[in-house]
Order: sequence, then structure tokens, then C-alpha cells
Amino acid sequence: MNDSIVAELKRSAETITHIDPAQIRAAADLIIESFRNGGQIIFMGNGGSSADAQHIAAEFSGRYMMERPALPSICLSNIAPVTAIGNDYTYDIVFKRQIEANCRKGDVVVGMSTSGNSKNVVLAIEAAKEKGAKTISFTGDCGVLKDMVDCPVIIPSKETPRIQEGYLCANHIICGI
Repeated sequence: MNDSIVAELKRSAETITHIDPAQIRAAADLIIESFRNGGQIIFMGNGGSSADAQHIAAEFSGRYMMERPALPSICLSNIAPVTAIGNDYTYDIVFKRQIEANCRKGDVVVGMSTSGNSKNVVLAIEAAKEKGAKTISFTGDCGVLKDMVDCPVIIPSKETPRIQEGYLCANHIICGI
């Protein structure tokens, strides 16, 4: 049993150590620029990525390891709008509609998708770009999302748990920056 635990830890560490630090820095720079210009950060994702998006949005509005002013960040995973939009329209546009309502030029919109192909995230990123927002993705090493954003942060794996561990680590580094 311990051998399998050690193997999992090694696979996680191996993935994390191969994330491109320049991509993390580029994402942090976009976010810092937005904050300095009065913008906000908008996060979204599905399933575990939704939970990660909520977590990181909370790190910005909270304090993340140091006392500092609260930084404007929201997550589009609140259950009422997701279920209302999904019921009235389709689940494919649950994030797009919220982007239409909440996103402004100068904001940064962050899409998290382990597959890189989540239709609702892709459509929301397209809508954010139309509004003049900068866009960041956190994905594995496949899918369309990484190729359509201003700043992709690619986690070099095709395994969902490794990708999620990688983008949580990358986002914590960004919060620290």
C-alpha cells in the first residue's frame, strides 16, 4: 500500500515540476494589471474545477498567507444562476450568460477545464473576449481552450487528478505573487 501512495505522490510532483513557470508568471502579470486598472478576476469551471475556481476566487478576496486589501474576484459557480440559466436555456451557456452580465473590458476571465473542451467554458471565454476582457486557461495538455486564450497555463498531463493538482499549485503561486 505504501508503495502505491509513494507512486501517486511522485506522479503528482513530476507533473507539478514540469509546469512552465513563464506561463504562471504571464497569468500573474495579466491579473496584476487588471487589479491595478480597477478590474476583477472571474473564475469558472465544472465539477472539481468548479470547486478549484471557488477556492482560488476566495484566496483573492481573502488574504492568502498575508494581510492585504481584498482583491475583486468572483466565481460563476453559484448554484442559483447555474441552475436557472441551465433550466431556462441550456447548460452550455450557464457561464456565458453570467459573463454577459458581470464582465467588463479590463477584467480577466479564467477558465478551468481538465479536458480543455468544456463547451460552457469555451463559450464563456469567447464572450469574455468580445467584451474586451483578457483570458486565461488552466487545462491539461489537450483541448481547444488553451489555444483560444490570451494566456494558457498548461498542466503537462492527461490525468484529471494531476491536472487539478497542477492548477491548484499554479494558482496558489499566482496568489502569492
